[in-house]
Amino acid sequence: MADETRQLADYAVAVRYQDLPAEVVQRAKDVIADTIATVIFGYDLPWSQMIVAYAERMGARGKACILGPGGGRAPAPLAALCNGAMAHAFELDNLTWPNTGVHPGATMLVPALAVAQERGIGGRELIAAFVAGAETMIRIGRATRHNNESRGFHAPGTTGPFGAAIAVGRLLRLDAEKMTNAIGIAGSLAGGLLEFARSGTGAMVKRLHLGRAAEGGVLAASLAADGFTGPKSVLEGPFGYLNVFCGEHDLPALTRGLGEEYATLRIMLKRFPCHITAHTSVQAVEDLRAEHKYSGADVAAIAIAGTEKMATINNIREPADIMMAQYSIPFCVALAHFRNPRDPRSFDKAAVSDPAIRALAARVTLSVADEARHGRTLASTVTVTLKDGRVLGRRVTDFKGTPESPLDQQAMREKFLLLTRHCDPDEMARVFERLQNLEHERALDWVKVSARKRRKARIRTYARTLRARSA
Repeated sequence: MADETRQLADYAVAVRYQDLPAEVVQRAKDVIADTIATVIFGYDLPWSQMIVAYAERMGARGKACILGPGGGRAPAPLAALCNGAMAHAFELDNLTWPNTGVHPGATMLVPALAVAQERGIGGRELIAAFVAGAETMIRIGRATRHNNESRGFHAPGTTGPFGAAIAVGRLLRLDAEKMTNAIGIAGSLAGGLLEFARSGTGAMVKRLHLGRAAEGGVLAASLAADGFTGPKSVLEGPFGYLNVFCGEHDLPALTRGLGEEYATLRIMLKRFPCHITAHTSVQAVEDLRAEHKYSGADVAAIAIAGTEKMATINNIREPADIMMAQYSIPFCVALAHFRNPRDPRSFDKAAVSDPAIRALAARVTLSVADEARHGRTLASTVTVTLKDGRVLGRRVTDFKGTPESPLDQQAMREKFLLLTRHCDPDEMARVFERLQNLEHERALDWVKVSARKRRKARIRTYARTLRARSA
């Protein structure tokens, strides 16, 4: 062992805002803005409201904001729990490429923001904390080789507490010794099972995994600040995270390039409100439909060649509810033939029960591509056979939002305002602009959403149908 846990702690403590390259600062600000928009969108969903109601029952009034229209304030741990679950509430939050099982915004940004609001900390400190957490958490994810999910764990529920503890630890100004303890404590707070994907039931817990990771990071860093200890070899030890959760792993990845290459730049933003494995296939459908001007009614069959995960875990032909539909590649590809797949409001109860969408989803077949057997990729090749005999094909390796094709500022703004269009548009435009200049903000209590004034705007028809489905 080479004290990898301690090396990560040393690095996290040493990060300074003034030393960060401009492109790293900008990526951090983009992820922060993207996360806040996904939290705001997720607030009204029924599974989110259950967690908010729990927080309201359990928590005394605090200084951290629960980010939704008229959302109240709560102590930082409860705000982190709510906002983390809400960020992941509708398959919209950011993650990393190659896939490392890391969701930086939902698990790391929201607890850091909650603590910053609670303690009156400004934008520069939040950015530095975000980068410190991202650089370490992404490397932890790389070291897993995603084998935590092969063993049945939901990866972001296991990597998330580490990044959250480090980001919060930065804001609490932990020294290297206490930061090492924070990481050690976080290891015992990691968890989350993938059984929801196998059974096709209980997918609400998928959202909870990330909320608990965010909450756990606040707990770990706060206890470490008071002198509570955790194992100093929690990542690399014989009964540490990598050996227990992953089995086969890549230990050197924990520190490879640390301080030299910025993993933060590998964070990607989602373009479609569905599981990341569906993105290249949905992008291919968008491209094909734009080029050939055909409709969903014209399609006889669809064949997709991609990764093993696409062909197994995400090959859900008859999703029972909206949450499983977003996890289903056949459903997402079918929906993209009838609705706008970029708008999360397209994924509603009516879509899940739509006979045309369900019939087309049943005619989607998935297989493992040869290239996926020899390396990690998101690429997919989609072949659409039309009823008139034409066969259309498209191979897609990335999409707008990946590190290779990042969203520009206009696209960022459009996504932010699309997700928050049920809120006051002028207020949301102001929030977005301030987030783009976050380094100049001395406090962050303004990151919130005002209560809706009109009953008509208070509960979207979309959220109302979801509640009826949940009941």
